[in-house]
Amino acid sequence: MQRFAVPKSAAALLLALALGPAGAQDSPAAVKRAFELPPSADLHYELQARQRGFGLKGEAIVTWRAGDGKYSVNADSKVAVLGTITEDRSSGAVDAYGLAPAEFVEKRIRKDPTTATFDREAKALRFSESKQVYPLKGGEQDRASITWQLAAVARGAGEKFKPGSEWPFFVAGRRDAETWVFKVVKREKVRTGLGEVDAILVSRQPLADKKDQTLDVWLAPQHEWYPVKLRYADGEKEQIEQTLNTVTKR
Repeated sequence: MQRFAVPKSAAALLLALALGPAGAQDSPAAVKRAFELPPSADLHYELQARQRGFGLKGEAIVTWRAGDGKYSVNADSKVAVLGTITEDRSSGAVDAYGLAPAEFVEKRIRKDPTTATFDREAKALRFSESKQVYPLKGGEQDRASITWQLAAVARGAGEKFKPGSEWPFFVAGRRDAETWVFKVVKREKVRTGLGEVDAILVSRQPLADKKDQTLDVWLAPQHEWYPVKLRYADGEKEQIEQTLNTVTKR
């Protein structure tokens, strides 16, 4: 992926933020939940990655827009030397289930973009990189939209979004899709560019064959439930952490 051996490993690690390739499985029954979309905003994160003792720093820029029955999420990750290494794009409508993606595009350094298409007319989820097809039942997400759907559900759930509660979503990746189950863990303080923030830690429950892989998201109720911190880890070998530096409402 890169001329230099060490940055190559770090870049590969950053690509794993979405927890690697999804495993094919049947899509679950549609579940309608109360939701409230966070206000449109530009969010800038400090990014730190570590793999086998090697550290890499950079930034992640997320552009979130919602209004007039539509939404879009653009997320770019940049590091020194390599420049932009990941570009994720999700866009679509807002329906009774919350975010309703129409298209999800992933672009990785030195690779062609891949696309997941949510064909609402045909009620089918398709992929440019595979022949896998899933029926669209309602509420399906992609790897760029899921964090914002989670924030929207948290905003609308009220007291139901409490420690111990679990929130499953069917999430599309590059080639297929799988169910991601998020569990509300606890409230805790998080140091960010906004100062010390009161946040709710939500963790994606690991799959049976990926027990070492974890994804943690800290949502900040006093800051519109924006994700103020995200952490991906694959055991002790690899870790990526994004911490919010600035947020500008649009």
